[in-house]
Amino acid sequence: MPDRVARLDRDLVVDRTFAVNGVPGTPLLRWFVDGLEQVMAEEGYAQRARPGRDVQVVLHLLDPANARPYRRKSAPTFVVAIVELPEPPTDVLRAGYPLLVRGLANLAILVTEDRDGPIAHFVTLEQGRYRVEHIGDDDKFFAGVYERVEPLASSRLVIANEFRTDLEGELHDGDDQTGEITRAGERLAALDLLPAAFPIEEILPPRDLRHVKLLYGIGGLSYGNVSARRQPPTDSGYGPEFWMSASGVDKAALHRIGCDILLVRGYDPARDAMVLAVPPGVKPNRVSVDAIEHWMIYKDHPEVGAIIHVHAWITGTSATDINYPCGTLELAQSVADLVRRSPDPSRAVVGQRNHGLTITGHSLEEIFERVDDKIVRKVPMD
Repeated sequence: MPDRVARLDRDLVVDRTFAVNGVPGTPLLRWFVDGLEQVMAEEGYAQRARPGRDVQVVLHLLDPANARPYRRKSAPTFVVAIVELPEPPTDVLRAGYPLLVRGLANLAILVTEDRDGPIAHFVTLEQGRYRVEHIGDDDKFFAGVYERVEPLASSRLVIANEFRTDLEGELHDGDDQTGEITRAGERLAALDLLPAAFPIEEILPPRDLRHVKLLYGIGGLSYGNVSARRQPPTDSGYGPEFWMSASGVDKAALHRIGCDILLVRGYDPARDAMVLAVPPGVKPNRVSVDAIEHWMIYKDHPEVGAIIHVHAWITGTSATDINYPCGTLELAQSVADLVRRSPDPSRAVVGQRNHGLTITGHSLEEIFERVDDKIVRKVPMD
């Protein structure tokens, strides 16, 4: 039973097009939208009169007092929520994340102004936040804003799931690796590394929450994910097979095969989908959006037996340069490149800028033995 809803008309989107949804209601917002329109046009984006299925990027203007969603028809459409706030927020994430999810956007830009000039504060779905300040030069300011927006807007999501009810009978109750995953989730909970910063199931009404899950595979119950290579190593024809935690489930209670823990057969580039094996008669959950990243690492490094991703940090960690969205090929490739360049790819600790850590190891237990006394919850932001 392939997950058709996750493949929302990819072929209908025309590259390098954008449109504005809404009308700027203040001089500052008008200036900001005009400047961003100009730099996008200069960089080769064609502006459409109105949003639609053939538009790659939508600049969605939000009223902070009544944030309304932009419900796209196509998953590859990248939505930038733009909202003016009366003053710079003291906590950008707490001010911007609810607006981001209420707008059903990929990225939020909070436009404010202080005595030194305008500021663009960015908030991503992965809880990254950073800002671009105006230093007296409009061209440099909007070039900086575009530099933050464009790599994310042009990234390619790989979140489609193709479920096959061909999981071997002896695996319906799991194996040694799924037992490790269960214990790893419990250990992450004990270290207080799972809670979501914002419970989006409380912020969004049911219809919009379903839309968020559909578009991004985000569930909201807890963050992070764990995986373990299937033993003995197997290859289904789609690359290495591995067990991985599902999206949108409580990572502290990973027990049900096909629901909490899924067997990833591999990646099918023809369908741009992760191929999953589940038991018959089970209504499966989607696998974590980071499955494509884990697949790349397992494919490149046969000695890697397990991977943990947490929204936490270890001092001195090398990080990706761009805060790509989770579930994109670009993020997966960036992280896989860092793992490849590490002194020992089978025992690597690499960072995702403004987001968290990806840690490889020979087993999940071995990863915890190496790093659990070094991890801190606060991720540095820039």
